[in-house]
Amino acid sequence: MPEGPEVRRIADRLAKVLTPTPLEDVWFSLADLKPFEKRLVGQRVTHVDSWGKALLLTFEDGHVLYTHNQLYGRWAVGRVHAPPSLSRALRVSLVTDRHIAQLYSATDITLWHRDTIHEHPFLAKLGPDVLTHGVTIEQILERFEQPRFARRRLGGLLLDQAFLAGIGNYLRSEILFFAGLMPHWKVADLSPVARERLASVILDVTQRAWRQAGVTNIDAWQTPLKAAGLKRAQWRHAVFNRAGEPCHACGTLIERQDVTSRRLYYCSHCQR
Repeated sequence: MPEGPEVRRIADRLAKVLTPTPLEDVWFSLADLKPFEKRLVGQRVTHVDSWGKALLLTFEDGHVLYTHNQLYGRWAVGRVHAPPSLSRALRVSLVTDRHIAQLYSATDITLWHRDTIHEHPFLAKLGPDVLTHGVTIEQILERFEQPRFARRRLGGLLLDQAFLAGIGNYLRSEILFFAGLMPHWKVADLSPVARERLASVILDVTQRAWRQAGVTNIDAWQTPLKAAGLKRAQWRHAVFNRAGEPCHACGTLIERQDVTSRRLYYCSHCQR
C-alpha cells in the first residue's frame, strides 16, 4: 500500500498536468457531485496537496475535491489523445486542453470548501503531513513533548497518523534503523540527543523516499548492488523486507518481528 511519499508524488504529478490550463471537462460518477460538473469547467486547479494518504485538489472558486484511494483507488494520467484505460470503475475525470487525469475504483470522494476542509472527519484527526506542511525538526520535538505522544513506544507512535501523517510501515522500519533505535523504546526514555536525531531522520528518510520514488537506502549501499545487477527490491531499503540478509552497515543478519500487528525489520547490532 502506498505511503506518504508515494501519495505526494501522485499529487505532484496531478499538479503538473492540471494547474497550467483551465479544465475543459469535469465528470463525476457520484450523484451528489454531478451538480458541480458544469460549475468547475473553465476553472483552474490552483494546487494539489497530499495529507497522509488523502489528496486535496483546490479549484479557483475555493472548492476542494477530497479523495482517498483506500485499498483499490488509483489515479491515472494521460494525454487527451491517449487517455488512460484501466479495467476499473471510473470515479472522476478531469480534462484540460492537453491532459486527462482520472481516478478509478476509489469510493471516498467528497467536495468541500477551503474554509471548511479542516472539518473533514478524517483530516481533523491527522497530524501535519511531513512532505506537505513544511514540518521542521523543532515541530517534531515539540510533538514528542505532548502528553499523548511522550509515553508511546516508538513502534506504535510512528504509525499513528495523529502524530505525523504519511509515515507507513516501510518508513517506520527505515526510520528506526537510521536513527539507531528499537521499536519498544518510549519517547520519554530517549535522551535529548536521541530525540533530535530521530526527528532529523524522520524528515531525511521520508524526503529521500519522496525524491527517489520509494527508495530509502543510501547511495553508498545501493550503488554497488545496482552495479551487481540486483533487482530493485534487493537494494531499495536498508532493512525493510530484508529478514535474514546481512545489514549493509555491520553484516549482522536483519531480523523481523510484528509490532502493532504489522511487520517491522531491524538490525539488533545497529539499533541496540
